[in-house]
Amino acid sequence: MGESARETESFDVLVIGAGPTGMACAIEAQRAGFRSVLVDKGCLCNSLFHYPSHMTFFTTSELLEIGDIPFPSPNAKPSRNEALEYYRKVAMHYKLDIRAYQRVEEVTGEDLNFTIRTRDPYGREHGYAARKVVVATGYYDLPNLMNIPGEDLPKVRHYYNDPHPYYGMDVLVVGGKNSAAIAALELWRHGARVTLAHRGPAMHRHVKYWILPDIENRIRNGEITAYFNTSVTRIDPDQVTLETPQGTRVLRNDAVLAMTGYRPDFEFLESLGVRIEGEFRCPACDPRSLESNVPGVYLAGVIIAGDRTNEIFIENGRFHGRQIAEDLKQKLQSPDPELARV
Repeated sequence: MGESARETESFDVLVIGAGPTGMACAIEAQRAGFRSVLVDKGCLCNSLFHYPSHMTFFTTSELLEIGDIPFPSPNAKPSRNEALEYYRKVAMHYKLDIRAYQRVEEVTGEDLNFTIRTRDPYGREHGYAARKVVVATGYYDLPNLMNIPGEDLPKVRHYYNDPHPYYGMDVLVVGGKNSAAIAALELWRHGARVTLAHRGPAMHRHVKYWILPDIENRIRNGEITAYFNTSVTRIDPDQVTLETPQGTRVLRNDAVLAMTGYRPDFEFLESLGVRIEGEFRCPACDPRSLESNVPGVYLAGVIIAGDRTNEIFIENGRFHGRQIAEDLKQKLQSPDPELARV
């Protein structure tokens, strides 16, 4: 049993999710004079921290900037480590109040009077009161599962970090988009024997233009074996079973990297009362204010796009904080001028 909840702290705005978009929301609320706090089940920029260790962004550094703080980089496209350093410095500059490693378990109450209950890794409960709540939880924490036998084996990973542990191993990469292409190429270049399986007829059209010819050439040269129009039907300790256009194939296998994409936490949104609508499961949201159908609950970042996770990135999600702050200034009274001067 965890310890009982501690004394409740009160804020104007509580932001769930301390990634770049959540940080931008807290910064803009703070600049508008409202007391804000960020709560995250992991560390600052938790999803970015779990990106591949040698990852380079597909975009330039100025498109990752938040809070009007420049992001200098000697490289045309910054690395993961550069971005983490940048966001740490932004957090320090704005003195953001970040409550890391606290998972939000419940949000109750109503507009102007929300109660948020979290739990830390030691089982202790923490309580917060907030007049407004912003959900900026991203989507990287929930992988799309294949739902096949053996997917729960320890050799299966839905996240790729580093190629070194797979040296000399037979690795199956599942997927046909950027993450699958990058993983397959890095694994091959670091001594793994790589097979790629994808349900589509070819690598996806969203694969970046400088990556696509590389992966296609490796496949054409037989350096990476690829099965298209193919599904993985079973994973066993020493093999995998594929259903291909030519029939069933059983391959020797040491590890599986299922780069099958990720999804927003729809269940958490629904627990707040947010409606999920349409073919792409988009949360109900006012496009101007970004307030959901639940008064006082705002949405920011990629979760706004539902299943269309390739539509919103840091580059455009970072502006959601300004939209929300403008609405807060109209609906919340008595902003703190001291906060606005930070």
